Amino acid sequence: MARYVDGFVVPVPKRKVGEYKKHSRLMARVFKELGALEFVECLADDVKWGKRTSFPRSVKMKRPAETVVFSYIVYKSRRDRDRIMKKSMSDPRLAKMMDMKNLPFDARRMIFGGFRTIVDA
Repeated sequence: MARYVDGFVVPVPKRKVGEYKKHSRLMARVFKELGALEFVECLADDVKWGKRTSFPRSVKMKRPAETVVFSYIVYKSRRDRDRIMKKSMSDPRLAKMMDMKNLPFDARRMIFGGFRTIVDA
């Protein structure tokens, strides 16, 4: 079944991981209420600093104070994603989070994008 996925890689200060989890739980609740199929956040566990490329390098992670979070949201389609994203960005429960100063990470170093699935096994 074809689906659509938003993917994210984010540097998170280690001291703010708890706050990030709280932020993510609320986002997950809202996105799933609006129709997202999955909302997954993953904290770096076996992520090495590569010589040329790596998750830490991609977000210019500041060692040792930060870690990396890889996350993704799954939708039925691009159309659903666009609809859910538009509604979520105007949801009053997330209004405070939409202010860049209130985020528990540096959004300027976040990598994100939407992807069409080519294999869904």
